[in-house]
Amino acid sequence: MSQTKPADTASVPAGTEGGSSPGLSRFMLVTGFALLLLSYLANAMDRQVFFPLLPDIRSHYGFSLTEGGSLATSFTLGMAIAGLPAGYLLDRFSRKTVLVLSIAIYSLGTLLTPLSTGFSDMAAYRVISGFGEGMQTAALFAVIGTYFFHRRGLAFGGTAVVFGTGLILGPLVGVHLATVFHSWKAPFLLFGTSGLAIAALAVFLVSRRLTERAGDPRVTTAAYDHMPASPYNRNSIALAVSSAVSGLVVYGFLGLYPTFLISHLHYTTAQAALAASCVGYGGMLALVAGWLGDRVNQRSLLIVTYLAVSATSLLVYQTQVTVGWQCLFAATMGFFAVGSLYTNHNSAMQRAVRPHQVGRASGLFISSYYISSAFSGLLFAALVNRFGWSQAGMWQVTLLPLVAVVALIFVRPARLLTAVRSADGR
Repeated sequence: MSQTKPADTASVPAGTEGGSSPGLSRFMLVTGFALLLLSYLANAMDRQVFFPLLPDIRSHYGFSLTEGGSLATSFTLGMAIAGLPAGYLLDRFSRKTVLVLSIAIYSLGTLLTPLSTGFSDMAAYRVISGFGEGMQTAALFAVIGTYFFHRRGLAFGGTAVVFGTGLILGPLVGVHLATVFHSWKAPFLLFGTSGLAIAALAVFLVSRRLTERAGDPRVTTAAYDHMPASPYNRNSIALAVSSAVSGLVVYGFLGLYPTFLISHLHYTTAQAALAASCVGYGGMLALVAGWLGDRVNQRSLLIVTYLAVSATSLLVYQTQVTVGWQCLFAATMGFFAVGSLYTNHNSAMQRAVRPHQVGRASGLFISSYYISSAFSGLLFAALVNRFGWSQAGMWQVTLLPLVAVVALIFVRPARLLTAVRSADGR
């Protein structure tokens, strides 16, 4: 592994943004990025395959509903734990090494899951899988955020589309494999093996000239003098608070939305599944949200996004409408809550620090987002038990975003790295 990276300069010489670096052929550039995106697709599929197979898993082990629910979301705890350590490693050692190691970790966690003897070790394997997924996500964001230095919002939006595709494919492919092999264990074994194969390929096909870039090589260290010296500064902390609120809002909505439709609006299971799937299609418009994040004041964009989430929440939880309208509301929520909040928090967090600190920025984003996500379902369920569905939706998905708006007021847009300064200060 390489040693500490030099501050504010590229570790490896590079050409113009998005182009090939000296010594890196276009074939290696395309192959490297394709393999990294394939690993992120596998990451998403790994996360989602557990949910549709949970009834068979519970039946096999005799788990209660509470135990099953805990296992379903325990991977987010692993992701939250991984964030800050991954950020530390990324800013001190080779990103390629962290990427390969993280893919191997979550793949091993997936492989071990069907070998569990009971609740405790399966929970541990789920946390291990989430830990690897969190490390890989932070590393991938650091690589893409620095390679596509000026267009990182658009790049993150494209990455979110790949991830959304994995969320759609994971359950479909997993259930199909379980049916073909007549065992719920088959998808875990095949997904885990595939992940290890991707990690092995990455060792040879992902170049360090691609992964170790630290910023725009056309500017000098002085171009970043207007940025705070610490990665944990006023902007990054305010964005982390906002990101944590986002995790509570988004996963609170996602986790119990189908249950709300069935138990409160009396939809059929098929109708609820149709509406819930529309969230994913809305989220795949993250490319548009990222494009906007590169072109407008990102603090203002996040504030408008939160207000749109609140408005959409009123339509979701306070109206009695047909399935078609709920599909429209769900797609709208998917665009704002999943596509825009996740993408623009991620890119804004990196813009809040100097280029050589993007690893810690990525780690801070992953930890802040997923720590709150891990407890979002429990909070929403407690609110439902206390106040009912309409009031629970009002508190957690309609009013809570206003807390994030307050946090975002403390962000100073002038201290976000939306444009670099040349050597002469222009």
